[in-house]
Amino acid sequence: MSILNTERLTRRIALLRAQQKVHTLRGMRRGIEKESLRVSPEGCVAQTPHPVALGSALTHPHVTTDYSEALLEFITPAYEHVTDALLFLTDTHHFVYDRLGDELLWVNSMPCVLGDELSIPIAQYGSSNLGRFKTVYRHGLWHRYGRHMQAIAGIHYNLSYPDNFWWAYRRIEDACSVDLAEFTSREYFALIRNYQKYVWLVAYLTGASPAMCASFLRGRAHDLESVDNHTLYRQYATSLRLSDLGYSNNAQKGLAVSYNSLTGYVDSLEAAMRTPHPAFERIGLKDGDEWKQLNTHVLQMEAEFYGSIRPKCVPLPGERLSTALRGRGVEYIEMRSLDLNPFEPVGVDHQTAYFMELFATFCLLHDSPWQDAAELAQNKANLQVAVNHGRDPQAQVTMDGTTLSLREWARALCEAMRPVAVLLDEARQSSHGYTRSLAAQLRKIDDPALTPSGRVLDTLRERECSFFVFAMERAQAAAAHFRAQPMSDARRDFFEQLAAESLEEQREIEAVPQVPFEEYVEAWYR
Repeated sequence: MSILNTERLTRRIALLRAQQKVHTLRGMRRGIEKESLRVSPEGCVAQTPHPVALGSALTHPHVTTDYSEALLEFITPAYEHVTDALLFLTDTHHFVYDRLGDELLWVNSMPCVLGDELSIPIAQYGSSNLGRFKTVYRHGLWHRYGRHMQAIAGIHYNLSYPDNFWWAYRRIEDACSVDLAEFTSREYFALIRNYQKYVWLVAYLTGASPAMCASFLRGRAHDLESVDNHTLYRQYATSLRLSDLGYSNNAQKGLAVSYNSLTGYVDSLEAAMRTPHPAFERIGLKDGDEWKQLNTHVLQMEAEFYGSIRPKCVPLPGERLSTALRGRGVEYIEMRSLDLNPFEPVGVDHQTAYFMELFATFCLLHDSPWQDAAELAQNKANLQVAVNHGRDPQAQVTMDGTTLSLREWARALCEAMRPVAVLLDEARQSSHGYTRSLAAQLRKIDDPALTPSGRVLDTLRERECSFFVFAMERAQAAAAHFRAQPMSDARRDFFEQLAAESLEEQREIEAVPQVPFEEYVEAWYR
């Protein structure tokens, strides 16, 4: 007997088939956001400005920067096919590598050799109020959490379901009296709750950061093991990026964000943007005329709230995300738990993409009761088990009051996903991409050495090399891969035109008379 109650999941799948609505899942759209540090040939954070040949980081739709001037972010459009999203990401890498000179892209989530904090340059976006706003926000992150944490890179996998699916699903759920946008948001939050409950499985299967350069934790207390003076690791870790040593925000540990409804979620974030935080008040808002942060509250803006998954709605120009969500509802989800896979040139492959879509759809169709504070705490505890000790045969997680080995729970979840994988393959009339991906995940559960984290540590042991040497070799291999395969003239022209248009758009923004920056900031928070 399964330890998971899949009665509602089975019923929903049966009704989709009975009402001949399986095909509506064919319209799922996905996009990928991938971060990579630019590094010098010696493997240090690049100190050069964002290359002008790439376009404007402020206005380019597909090539921008995240926290640091050196932290590139590649953003694909939303596509109906996984292959199209990965091809666009590949073409973007070709274009960027053509214009990096002798610099490299770091292919690991945990950063290269880091000096002091000032060696990580903060991203610059020009002289407009919009550009200054983005830079001041990043100064706030520096003063609040330090720059080292902001040098970590990850992959965000964005996914949406089409309107014709939501029409069909609303009928299946006997909710035709509910407004479609309201119903859609409600069900996206059901997906989000399950994602948070089971995200430890994603960390186990896809985590690729069991080790890091010792410079990342210089001066900080930790309990990691040391290979040499340069490499820190945890024997059974999967994703130190997602651990408390990685991308975390201690100031938010007391922030109670509700995922039981759209209104509760938005209210939580807006309250955090209005609530003063004593530590941030001590930092101060300005140093003379220089802004140190946008406000002294728990959150400067919604993006500062760190989570493994976010509900998203594309904001209008000048619109806050919370306003967009409240007004138009959830348009898609952003899954934020993927490490860069150093064994893949673009950091992610088809197999992982198919699994993330399968996992999300399982989370949508599986029963998803509301969560209380105790369950949210249990979810966080399970994730920390997985990221720190996931490949340990003795690792255990607790769900719904049942404590079992992580591998037993993982196998049960993957088995429960099997009918969803079949459903998605039916919808796409594909060559079993989802079921094949699921089979690959089951092999990782049976043999932890097949996980990306296991492969990383095995490579370090077999090569008897440091994390830095391993990561540099992977970065050099990725660079050679892209530089050996030049992109087509048509694609090069496409990206060159985008770069030129983005630079012109930034010039136009900066040519418009600007109100005083303080007024601009005040207006944004209204």
